[in-house]
Amino acid sequence: MSLPRGKFITLEGTEGVGKTTNLTFIQEWLEQKNVPLIVTREPGGTPLAEELREMLLRKRDEPVDASAELLMVFAARAQHLNQVIRPALERGEWVLCDRFTDATYAYQGAGRGLSLEMIETLENLVQEELRPDLTIVLDIDVETGLARASDRAALDRFESEAVEFFHRVRGGYRTRVAQQPDRYRVIDAGQNLKAVQSDVAAVLEQLGL
Repeated sequence: MSLPRGKFITLEGTEGVGKTTNLTFIQEWLEQKNVPLIVTREPGGTPLAEELREMLLRKRDEPVDASAELLMVFAARAQHLNQVIRPALERGEWVLCDRFTDATYAYQGAGRGLSLEMIETLENLVQEELRPDLTIVLDIDVETGLARASDRAALDRFESEAVEFFHRVRGGYRTRVAQQPDRYRVIDAGQNLKAVQSDVAAVLEQLGL
């Protein structure tokens, strides 16, 4: 008898929303419920995908063509899906992922201005029917988020973009939520951490564990 497929949960948001902190909170919440779980990230999640991540994030003198960036994102995703995500789900494990294809629509689509139809074509090619079961979007005022991000380590290539880029990215996330409201839960990440995590826990409670 085959095992029931695991759940696929993704966490999204612009810079400075507190994804790392809240990812750990979600992981601990699920583990307390004895959910078999792996935690991963995009781009990344495998040695090859992590190499591609480093290439994508590193600042360089050569301008990076937006379509080249998009193809690297999906190359990393294809490796990640087939080496990590799909096998875990088929084993009945849950997958908690820091960013997934919604980030591509937001950053490369809305942010870079690439064709959403092109992104959708790659999404269908690489993922086939696989989509997250639940996507939690941490939402914050762009300027507040960037101020938080600047307090961390040196900014990477994406974090160094102009503020207008991040306004487009935030708008891209909001468009995705409006198009598929059943899959998304939006959390106000501008609140204090305790309030944010209370809201995240309320979303997780809806999973019925």
